[in-house]
Amino acid sequence: MRIGVFVCHCGSNIAATVDCPAVAEQAKKLQDVVFTTDTMYTCSEPGQNEIIEAIKEHKLDGVVVASCSPRMHEATFRRALERAGLNRYMLEMANIREHVSWIGKNKERNTVKAFELVSIAVAKLRNDQPLYANKFDVTKRVLVIGGGVAGIQAALDCADAGYQVVMVEREQSIGGKMAKIDKTFPTVDCSSCILGPKMVDVSQHENITLYAMSEVEKIEGYVGNFDVQVRKKATYVNWDNCTGCGACMEKCPSKKNVDKFNEGISTCTSINIPFPQAIPKKAAINPEGCLMLQKGKCGVCAKICPTKCIDFEQKDEIVTEKVGAVIAATGYDMFDHSVYKQYGAGQYPDVITSLQYERLMNASGPTGGHIKRPSDGKEPKKVVFVQCVGSRDPAVGRPYCSGFCCMYTAKQAILTKDHIPDSDSYVFYMDIRSPGKGYDEFTRRAQEQYGVQYLRGRVSMIYPKGDRYIVRGSDTLAGTQVEVEADLVVLAVGAESAKNAPALAEKMRISYDSYGFFMEAHPKLKPVETNTAGVYLAGSCLGPRDIPTSVGQGSAAAAKVMTLFSKDKLESDPQVSRVNTSRCVGCMKCAATCPFGAIKEVTDRAGNVKAEVIETVCQGCGICTVTCPQGAIQLQHFTDNQILAEVNALCQAQVDF
Repeated sequence: MRIGVFVCHCGSNIAATVDCPAVAEQAKKLQDVVFTTDTMYTCSEPGQNEIIEAIKEHKLDGVVVASCSPRMHEATFRRALERAGLNRYMLEMANIREHVSWIGKNKERNTVKAFELVSIAVAKLRNDQPLYANKFDVTKRVLVIGGGVAGIQAALDCADAGYQVVMVEREQSIGGKMAKIDKTFPTVDCSSCILGPKMVDVSQHENITLYAMSEVEKIEGYVGNFDVQVRKKATYVNWDNCTGCGACMEKCPSKKNVDKFNEGISTCTSINIPFPQAIPKKAAINPEGCLMLQKGKCGVCAKICPTKCIDFEQKDEIVTEKVGAVIAATGYDMFDHSVYKQYGAGQYPDVITSLQYERLMNASGPTGGHIKRPSDGKEPKKVVFVQCVGSRDPAVGRPYCSGFCCMYTAKQAILTKDHIPDSDSYVFYMDIRSPGKGYDEFTRRAQEQYGVQYLRGRVSMIYPKGDRYIVRGSDTLAGTQVEVEADLVVLAVGAESAKNAPALAEKMRISYDSYGFFMEAHPKLKPVETNTAGVYLAGSCLGPRDIPTSVGQGSAAAAKVMTLFSKDKLESDPQVSRVNTSRCVGCMKCAATCPFGAIKEVTDRAGNVKAEVIETVCQGCGICTVTCPQGAIQLQHFTDNQILAEVNALCQAQVDF
């Protein structure tokens, strides 16, 4: 075998703490190595051309690149090998940046370790075999999970490109959080005016099938061929016949149900359409408050419905859809501020959340857009905003910044002055974070033109005094304790992952962080892709995002789907597990541990039970390999012999610098 070794300087990232020329020179002594060199930037065009020329000139059978993580540039170097006529899997990478230069400053020791990693890579390459991908058909339909602004944008982009889209929304209407807010920052234009037309486009687009009041039950299959089960929840209304006339809402006697769309600051009837612009504009019954469903008495809605669409016997329904790609745009939920006992634990009626305040300001809200105190309906003259409630606070398990709270607080303070000209607004803040286009100018506008008083410091306590509230905090810039008497207190609660997000991540077989937000394949190079091929992400399911970022990621995810669907056939990754049937005893322990359901039970000609890997489903994690008691399963490109060769190389490495 003829092997070439290329050691990358990566500018000074590696060369500052590793003697790259010495590593390349020492690598010449390794078995089967016929060519070595060190390069400033191996991933650059000159660097890749050098690899291609060396392969041709020295008739190399395999290549070792000592540089950064394979996660970063393995695909880049594999393409270079293919251009030179080599099989792409005859490449090994030694990670001497993240594993060596970035974690140690001793150049001598780093150089030794770098050579040891190169030795390991060469030993494995000597045991590598060419691998070849299989091709399979792709179903050119996409599933979009979540009907917020990110999901809407992704769905419309895919549908406009001519692909069939299945949208699943867990709530009664699409629109997400954006449908609840009054105005958007920093332009202070109407949220409904921006979002409403897009919602209508979704409902009327011939390429979009919308399932509202539904959740994804199960996802099976692989990229290009996913089988998705969707649970359509019982609404007790036949949506095919419902016209959204609202007659049932007018006559329903059960009027004390918590209005979830208005964030609990008002009540609604048991049968309800959440808001005037709802898509689909169909009524649904809340079974917990319905007298007919709870006590078997009433049925007024069924009697007065002109289309006779009320069905008290309706049950959940499972529908199956076949798609080729999945876009998750499940959004976020608001932090539960009741954990802050010092702020009243949610028991003070006039201490409300920022989203509840949005509903008070919204023309379609419970007060018709007039700001009123929930306790007595009076107009507040002094409003205090408290930032970072559930953000940047390790004490409540939320050390991260939610990003958009500073901006929506400034917007709400400006709108408060517009609604109530003689009002005063105070903002307790930790830091003002406004990095977007026009954002910092917007926060200054709130202070300079609208007279909003910003006090830098945390609020220690909120307590009632008569019919008002005392907000006690600190002003760290003045170095004093302050108390502000307020008519209304608005808590700028942070964002957290959507309910059941971890459970959905497991259904999609993707990763999520300790806070429940989905994880991208790479934060810089693959910001909307995941570690599962064919599954993409958009919006705040990745972490708190503002509207422009969510829309941009929705389009980015849609573009990835279009790229995927641009091919009539896809290639499977050959780095999958394979079963040696002569050694398999049919215990099926591998199938029990496979997280992807990629192993099935088959029977051979003699009637013996054997395991078989579904190559298009297998993700190459290797769990089955270490589980098999007979060693009957081997992961291609990471076989036992290849790994043992690496171990032996490390134990026998001889360094002579």
